[in-house]
Amino acid sequence: MFYLVAKHNSPSGSGPDGGAWSQVKAAEVNQFLPASTSHRPRTKVRLLHDGGTILGRFEVEDQFVRCTRTEYGSEVWKDSCVEFFIAPKPGRGYFNFEFNCGGAFLVNHIIDPTRTAAGFKQFTRIPKAQAVAVKVSTSVPKVIEPEVKASLNWTLEFEIPIALLEAFVGPIGPLSGQMWRGNFFKCAEDNSQPHWAAWAPVDEFNFHLPRCFGEIRFQ
Repeated sequence: MFYLVAKHNSPSGSGPDGGAWSQVKAAEVNQFLPASTSHRPRTKVRLLHDGGTILGRFEVEDQFVRCTRTEYGSEVWKDSCVEFFIAPKPGRGYFNFEFNCGGAFLVNHIIDPTRTAAGFKQFTRIPKAQAVAVKVSTSVPKVIEPEVKASLNWTLEFEIPIALLEAFVGPIGPLSGQMWRGNFFKCAEDNSQPHWAAWAPVDEFNFHLPRCFGEIRFQ
């Protein structure tokens, strides 16, 4: 499977407004893992690029929303969370951008995702001083506690500068015409209705499976 990232002709890092986003092709994050409860939030993601930045928007029709982590690098995947994993170059690992609905996030550059007590066999935690280049905005408060059991639709937008990725994988060059590999996810662990969903199906209870990534093609 593949997702085509359209070219957005604007100054670098300047994304479209909400109405314009609705005209961008969406990918559905709807491959739920068997361990999930019956709560299956509808999750869409849309991407654009402007040559120097990847712009994204997640749209989630959710429920049982909880969000308690506020710091960079914290366990955001345990909150109501969306994720974007991307591998720009073959053999150079991938990046896991994980965002909770309140806008806190983490990102690592992972070469070998074999699990260890420290996280992964070979990886680099992106320092906060570099990660601040990632822009995040969200439609809900930073903290949602206690859990909101009623239906709650939320959006999260992000901007990832290509220069951040190049600091770890080397020069990437013009995006148009390139094919990367990646995946999108929706999850929540520390709530009453845990769930885990992917865009490109994974074949075990683990999102860190580059062999299962789909194609991300840049127009």
